[in-house]
Order: sequence, then C-alpha cells, then structure tokens
Amino acid sequence: MPKPSNDGVSSSPDSTLSGGGETASSTENTGRSARSSSSSSGPASTAGDTTTDAAGDPGRRPADSGGRTVGARRKQYVIAPRQPDGLQALSFQPLQFSALEQALRSSNDIEVVDTVGPKSVLGALADGMGGSQGVLVARMTEQKAAVLHQQGQGRLLVENDQHLNLMDPALRQPAMVTGTMSASGGPVLNAVISVIGKDGAPQAEAEVSLFGSMLPASGVTDANGQVTLSLFGETPESVRGLYVKPKSDYWSFYQRDPDISTDEANVVALRALSDWPSLAGFPRQRAYGWGQKAMRLDQLPGNYRGQGIKIAIIDSGAATTHANLKGIKAGFDVLNKKTNPDGWDQDTLGHGSHCAGVIAAADIASGIRGFAPDAEVHACKLFPGGQISQLIDALEYCIDKQIDVVNLSLGGAEVSEALEQQIVRAKRAGIACIVAAGNSGGAVQYPASSPNVLAVAAVGKLDEFPADSYHAQTLDQNVDAYGYFTAKFSCFGPQVAVCAPGVAITSCVPPNNFAAWDGTSMATPHVTGLAALTLAHHPDFQSPQYKARGAERVERLFQIIRASAHRVSLADQSRTGFGMPDVLVAVGLQTQANQQPAQVAPQQASVMSPLMASPQLGGAIGGAMGGAMGSLLGGGSVYDPLDVARAAQLAAYGTQWPQLHMGRFPLPQPYNPIMW
Repeated sequence: MPKPSNDGVSSSPDSTLSGGGETASSTENTGRSARSSSSSSGPASTAGDTTTDAAGDPGRRPADSGGRTVGARRKQYVIAPRQPDGLQALSFQPLQFSALEQALRSSNDIEVVDTVGPKSVLGALADGMGGSQGVLVARMTEQKAAVLHQQGQGRLLVENDQHLNLMDPALRQPAMVTGTMSASGGPVLNAVISVIGKDGAPQAEAEVSLFGSMLPASGVTDANGQVTLSLFGETPESVRGLYVKPKSDYWSFYQRDPDISTDEANVVALRALSDWPSLAGFPRQRAYGWGQKAMRLDQLPGNYRGQGIKIAIIDSGAATTHANLKGIKAGFDVLNKKTNPDGWDQDTLGHGSHCAGVIAAADIASGIRGFAPDAEVHACKLFPGGQISQLIDALEYCIDKQIDVVNLSLGGAEVSEALEQQIVRAKRAGIACIVAAGNSGGAVQYPASSPNVLAVAAVGKLDEFPADSYHAQTLDQNVDAYGYFTAKFSCFGPQVAVCAPGVAITSCVPPNNFAAWDGTSMATPHVTGLAALTLAHHPDFQSPQYKARGAERVERLFQIIRASAHRVSLADQSRTGFGMPDVLVAVGLQTQANQQPAQVAPQQASVMSPLMASPQLGGAIGGAMGGAMGSLLGGGSVYDPLDVARAAQLAAYGTQWPQLHMGRFPLPQPYNPIMW
C-alpha cells in the first residue's frame, strides 16, 4: 500500500517515482518483468533477444556476436529540493528532504549511492537560514531522471553529476592539425626523443608530443630519458611542432617546425629553473615568484602573514612531503571519504600542491614563500575524477570548519543549480569562493560565471620565461609597455572580476620539487592568498560590521580586491576585469592612486538567487545581469602603446600574432535542469 504523500511527493515508488503506471518508467518496469518471465520459462531466443545487465538495465544481444551491443549506461545524478530563493516568485513550497530520500530509496530502479548534507549542528545552522537539507546522489537511466524531474513540478533539481576539470590549459596544437587518421600502408614516422637536463642527466617522466598535419603522438620518457613516438601519415618535413613538459625543476620546451631525424635520437636539452636570472640560486635560496612580486608581496611588512585566517584548497590534495608544505595539517579526502578521509596529503597530480605553494608556502630559507604562510590551510582532495556532488560535499566541509576563503581552480562543462545553491549557502556562512575563469579561450566557465564568486583570469609577463619554452606560446598581441599580456588560453567575459599572474608560475610539486606551470589555475591562488591577507589585516575586517561572518563580509572583501586592482595589458576589460590586485592596497597600507574604489550596488551586494546564477541560468534575466556586470567593469586607464624596444623584444619571441575574437559573447541560453 502506498505510503502517505508529503508536500506532494509520495514515498511510493509505484505512484510518484514511476509515474503512476502511465510513464516511460512503467514501460521500463513492464519490459523488465516480461524479460524476467521469458528467461524463467525457457532459453533465450535468436537475434533481437534482450538481456539485462548487472545494473538491471536492458541490453540487446545480437545473434552470433559472442557479446552484447554497447548501449547507454545508467548515469549518476544530483537530486535536491530547489531552495526557497528560486521558488518564492512561483509560490511553491520546497520539498521535504526526508520524504524525498525515502521515496528514492523505495524505488526499484533508482540506486541512492550517497547523501551529502550538514556534518554537524554548526554546519546546519551556519548560513542563518534554518539549516540546509542537503543533496542525494543516485544512479538511474536518463528516462527515469526525466520522469523524476517532471514529477518534481519545479521544486526538484535533477542534474547530471558531471565530472569537473582542473583549470590547466590544454596543449595547443599547431594550426591546421586535424583528427584524420592515415589509411593502412601509409608512411609512418618513428622518432626517438631523448630529454636531458643539467650535465646531461636523463629526465624521466617528461611528457613529449610531436605534432604533424594529422593526429599527434605523445608519450612519457623512460628512466633513460627517452621515448619513441610514431606519427602516421607524416614525414620529417611535415612535423609542425615538438613539445616537452618536464616533471619538475626544468623549463618546458617547444620548437615550431623542428628538424626531426628518424636515424638517430633527437636530443632536447632542458634549461634548469635556476638558470633563469630571477630564480638564480633557487631553490636552495628562497625566492618570490614573479607573480608575487608583480602584486608587490615582496614589499609587504614581515608581520603581514595571514594569521587567524582559514583557507581551503579544493583540488588534488597537498603533498606534505614538500618542505614548503609541511605546515598543512588538516584536510578531507572527498574521493575516499568512506575508506580513507585522511588521504588528502597524497597528491598524485601535483596540481593542488602547486596551488598551495603560491597561497601559503612556508617562509623558510629555501623554496618559495606563499602569500599567507601563517594561515591555517585545509586541503580538500577532489581530483582525479571529482564530480559536482563531491564539490558540494567539499564545500559542506568548509562550512562546517568555518573556512574564510576557498580556492577553486576547477570548472565544469555545464552550470549546476544544485552547486549554486551550495555556493550561495557558503557565501551566507561567510565563505569567499575565488574561482578560475577557465582555460578554453572562450566564455567564462562555471562556477566562475556565478555572481556569488570572484572570477580570476590569467596574465603573463615578458622576461619571465625563456623564449624556447612553451610559455611563449601563451603570448597574445595585447602586450603593454610594461610587458604584461593576457594569456591566449584565459577565458573572458563580463564575469571576470580581476586578473592575476598565470603564465610560467613556479611553485611546489611532489615530492619536494618545483615546476613552472600555466593556467587560470595558477592565477587564482595569487588572489586567494591576497584575499587571506586582506581578511587578516585590512582595518575593515576588524570592525564589528565586517568581522561577523556573512554574505556582507564576503561582498566587502570582493569589493576591496577589485578596488585594489590596476589595469595591465592592452586587452579590453572582459579579459582582465578591474585588473591585477595590489597587495599593499588590498591590506589597507596604501590607497590606489587616481582610482575610485569599486562601488557595488545594493542589489549586487546581496546574495543572488540560484536561478540567476549566470546567463545560462535564466535566459533574459541572465542577459540583463551580464549587461549590468559589463557596466560595472567599464572605465579605467590604458597604458601607452608598445615602444620600439618592446616591439623588438616581442620579435625575439618569434610570435605569430593571431586575429583576436573581440566582444562576441554567447547569447544567454535557457536553463535545463537535466543536463545530459
């Protein structure tokens, strides 16, 4: 007998989740029953027979195939009641989480795999809204998800639990590379690449790629520093590029139109990081990264160290084997929370360690110094393989631990309203999310496109990397008189708040090494570290108005960061926002010369509804918001054009200037809560 309904959602799998026998779900169940009867009454028949896989879903087994035809698998979804912010205009009442969970668990064709919610009473009440209900993570077919969304009648979020990406720029292939594969019997180019370092030492685990006119070839060097790559349908004359990315301690290498031999090893001699003038003596002698110096961290008084501030880095973990990262004592392995929640100190990718070094590397005699070495850092491990539901869980950890600033050098392909609800909740709890804009070279990605975070784009600077390194390929034509340029890969749009150094950024990688990487992933930690210093030392945050945790505190922090920035590069403000923040101004030691503080209108200072999270999340509403953001970003001065000396220096980099795609942003798209 069906259980009583609660707020319009029955816990009966037959009536609510299966559509009362009249939906696609009921057809699915009927088909499953028929197959069960057929299999119990006799053997499987000939071609066209259906089978049931381990997940309980039908598949078709062709005759004489010896296997099963590949079909769609059940997918993982995030399911959550839509919060009142987005429902008030529709006069809907939010669904009760307990009734929803009971109904889902009672359904035969839905598997609930996780529940994400407040971790304590403190976390439940942290946002001042009477507590969060949480989200459910479940596996089901697309058809079942569509039925479930329809039955929610606007009160239920059903979203694909999409995988997230770290914000590292993808390797940009030379122009005219296609995905064509040569026919069998065509020419094959086999080339041995030998990578060496100082004194001819072989460099193991270096990533090597060869580009031709068709598919590229990539590999990793062995213990002898060698790798053999095969390009199909290519000759030595058609090879367009050679790229080498060392594991650590050396600069990358890129050669356009390389002279490749097929008869002997092709040797690439890498430059050590310490060979570069600004890193002389590194890492034995402590150094500031060029980005930290560009933001004037090196001019900050020694007692400004971020004391009393809690920072969370939601990334791939943090290797505490590194001398500069030994001070990190807390974290949460979201990926393995049921088996090894303390595995956050194992960083197989190095990405989280690199971010952690920029933010808070210990102020010791060697290596680098971070922005806020005395801050309390929490490493939340979300990669490799992190999903939206796990990011929601990581933010729940941050709410519970009363984190002040969160570094999010990550993004997804689609907007998530469920994640937006959690970001809003975190903001109300006084947590400032600093997010990488993205590295696709297109529109700002989500969650950086949310109005409830601070989006960071990437810039580079001439003289901070060798001309034969891959960093030179990020160079754009908007270089100003001081050498600053916006990186080719950096996403752009009205959501960009500020820009920060994100090309050739040297920081920590496991186990106790250093590497120079590019990306908005590398730019974002610069602003996260500056945000921690601002919260710890700016006079406003010692006053009762902004000392108390809440959305107003977060908005004031964002306002101060924007107001501290100054224009860099010749690019328009969709690529740089207000510009690059200045540490001395952000902590209140200096005022910005000839610049008015950024003003935030009252309606922008308040937490926005999840339904207005981005242009994708509200059609015309998002478009209007984008216009308002564009107005906010208006104004500012521009540096003088390049002088002759600078132009000559640019020529030394051998850069071929591309045509800019200017000012054409994607039109707002209607939001579909089921994202396939």
